[in-house]
Amino acid sequence: MVSRRQFLAASAGLMLTGIPGRAVGQRKRIAFLGSVVRQYSHSQHFLDRLTAGQAWGGQWLDPRVDVASVYIDQFPDEGDLTHDRVNRHGLKLYPTIAEALCLGGSTLAVDGVVIIAEHGTYPRNDKGQTRYPRYDWFKEVVKVFEASGRSVPVFNDKHLSTTWDECAEMVADSERLGFPFLAGSSLPVTWRLPSIDMPYGAPLTESVCVAYGGVDSYDIHALETAQCMSERRQGGEVGITQVQALRGDSVWARLRSEECQTTRELFVSALTRSHNLPLAGGFPSHPVTLDWAQSVFDKITAYFIEHRDGFRTAMFLTGIRDFNYAGHRSDTGEIISCQMYLPMPRRGSTTADFFNPLTRHIEDLVINERANYPVERTLLTSGMVVAGVDSLFQNQIVIPTPQMKVEYQVSEESHFWRV
Repeated sequence: MVSRRQFLAASAGLMLTGIPGRAVGQRKRIAFLGSVVRQYSHSQHFLDRLTAGQAWGGQWLDPRVDVASVYIDQFPDEGDLTHDRVNRHGLKLYPTIAEALCLGGSTLAVDGVVIIAEHGTYPRNDKGQTRYPRYDWFKEVVKVFEASGRSVPVFNDKHLSTTWDECAEMVADSERLGFPFLAGSSLPVTWRLPSIDMPYGAPLTESVCVAYGGVDSYDIHALETAQCMSERRQGGEVGITQVQALRGDSVWARLRSEECQTTRELFVSALTRSHNLPLAGGFPSHPVTLDWAQSVFDKITAYFIEHRDGFRTAMFLTGIRDFNYAGHRSDTGEIISCQMYLPMPRRGSTTADFFNPLTRHIEDLVINERANYPVERTLLTSGMVVAGVDSLFQNQIVIPTPQMKVEYQVSEESHFWRV
């Protein structure tokens, strides 16, 4: 194992000379690692934007980095677009991750790595988690870094992995080898309706996200929706102590308990931001209240999360088809709410433009060699997912999380899409 001192010493020498064969001032080059390229897969979304460009600021923006190599893991018999994209954009497809990072040579030859291990056919464990190869691919990337004596920025799509130890190890590797690491969902950086951010340093007591989708898939989107607002609170993030996941009647009983008065108010406030409420004849059958919600949502899953400073996060997966946030200020009693706008693509007609700002942050990561926001956000939300899945698997018990003491502070700058 290469020590951090040995690694950084070798890196320093390489930084003076640059990548072999790469002229000073040349555009940065990335290795793109994807699970499967089919219509509306994450790999298709990111690969198209990083090769063809995207809409930005009222114009078409060409890519600001070059895709130097591509590794794709699966080629389904139906719907595979890999070779179409490789031929269309003149890309080079490599058979292994190491070869993609080294451009067929023996040492690291790119300026950044993009890991999109979402979608495709992968095994599911007994908890219902899909074992996407994010962790395994990341470790292969780290091996190339160690063998080459230098590292480059890495982006990882969505949550880090399906166990806490693997998630924590990935972040620890980035710290040990000193490379910028960006990860997570498109929700924190997409449009917001209204276009607001949490006032920096606000004395928050609780955050709620009302969203939709499945466990170990869309829960990470909902949790990052809440966390990107919560982390701006007074004192910053300090980590979590426990998670309990509930389903069905247990959720409604918890919401009606005395301890959840604020949670109820935030739940209803977030619901009123939705554009996809259940309708009867073109309009909700009754005013949006807790009683109404219970009458129209036949399925509901919730995570109730306690933070180390007394702060609370609650996440609800319903059938509303969008992602809505509400947070409570202790000083004024004000509820701050908005929708993180995520219009889903319809086959052949829309392009899922909510991937545009995340692609922009990936380019910034590689060009500036700095992540615009901390990977600790996704480390913590990944841990929330892991604990939520464990709670459901163990009959909805409370899961203590003393290991998730993730402390970090964000800058005052906002990073969501407003151009």
